[in-house]
Amino acid sequence: MSRSAHPAGPRHADVLTEGHYTAPPADLNALDEKVWARTVSRNDDGAVTVGGIEVTRLAEEFGTPAYFLDESDFRARCRAWADAFGPGADVFYAGKAFLSRAVVRWLKEEGLNLDVCSGGELTTALDAGMPAERIAFHGNNKTVAEIERAVQAGVGRIVLDSFQEIVRVSHIAQRLGKRQRVQIRVTVGVEAHTHEFIATAHEDQKFGIALAGGQAAEAVRRALTLDGLELIGIHSHIGSQIFDMAGFEVSARRVVQLLAEVRDEHGIELPEIDLGGGLGIAYTSDDDPREPHEIAKALGDIVTRECEAAGLATPRISVEPGRAIVGPTAFTLYEVGTIKHLEGLRTYVSVDGGMSDNIRTALYDAEYSVALVSRRSDAEPMLVRVVGKHCESGDIVVKDAFLPSDLAPGDLIAVPATGAYCRSMASNYNHALRPPVVAVRDGEARVIVRRETEEDLLRLDVG
Repeated sequence: MSRSAHPAGPRHADVLTEGHYTAPPADLNALDEKVWARTVSRNDDGAVTVGGIEVTRLAEEFGTPAYFLDESDFRARCRAWADAFGPGADVFYAGKAFLSRAVVRWLKEEGLNLDVCSGGELTTALDAGMPAERIAFHGNNKTVAEIERAVQAGVGRIVLDSFQEIVRVSHIAQRLGKRQRVQIRVTVGVEAHTHEFIATAHEDQKFGIALAGGQAAEAVRRALTLDGLELIGIHSHIGSQIFDMAGFEVSARRVVQLLAEVRDEHGIELPEIDLGGGLGIAYTSDDDPREPHEIAKALGDIVTRECEAAGLATPRISVEPGRAIVGPTAFTLYEVGTIKHLEGLRTYVSVDGGMSDNIRTALYDAEYSVALVSRRSDAEPMLVRVVGKHCESGDIVVKDAFLPSDLAPGDLIAVPATGAYCRSMASNYNHALRPPVVAVRDGEARVIVRRETEEDLLRLDVG
């Protein structure tokens, strides 16, 4: 592998990035445990390993780009969430973050439930053996066919998202001779401190039924009159990548107020409350996520306090972590291709993937870390922008980061914390082939979602 001298990008101590100065890390070879899966480390030869296997060996066997998922880490996080909330609450893994049949089996074995939001996710869950009663079905526009499949399968709950859906689900359930357990998703007017496109609880958006103006109370009223529905509770979700619990406190207070109104008007206390997901993870060293036991205690205390104040029995709590479980367990491995140095600005490092395997930077302005993982380097740091190979100037994987100044074509670099929303949102833009997902555990690696092939692309093209 050639590493001949080349003009380098900026390497001074502090570099202006996106309007603020950023200092390079003291040691580019160090791996911040906050952003990497738990079995990731650097061996004596300088190469990074996961589950005891060097990334160089993984690249040789499975190619790049590819997602490598630390199975033992995933399972440990499932157990941590289940243990934190205990048998008196329900933890639903949010399948939209990443779902495969192997993941469904892990969830089942580790005692978690599953939240799906499409017919495809439901099919995957059922095919992999998740008991239907442990499945919740979300979505703002579920089709008749999807609702029929869910009701017929006996899913544990359908989260109703509109007045039309209240009637639609009841009608379908009655036609099928069923009484479907449901929750009503309400928007509580809380805008989480997050990106505009992933803040979901303010009124001006497509999800849920607003508390404002008595709409949520009217939704409850209608659901209670329909024979095809068994209303078991209220659902609220305030956003994604959230670190501050203040938003959950306001949301819980407003949902409990609705529960009190339901009791006063209808003489019943709904037994469940779902506070959704959206808990953040560390994408960079600046992020400081909470541990599951801290989250469980905080949410439990909030709901208990608000219910006591309202004179209500504390309902059974549900939460829906997705990113918080799978996000930190995986990284994306790339091979470096072209390197371009812009004097006085930065160095552009092009890799063999891009926005087709990680759209989040382009879509959400997301921030990531990156590291040279195929070897150790003691070269000075240089400011880089990691970009993909697609025909878009916005095809950015990592906006600003530091890599060694002797980086060369053929090196392997990895972006951690890509387990959530990367493979699940991957595309075939420019007819790119979606990468595989490889599970690594105890020195063994196996494909759980295979790499697409050109034959796959042509098979769909019937022209």
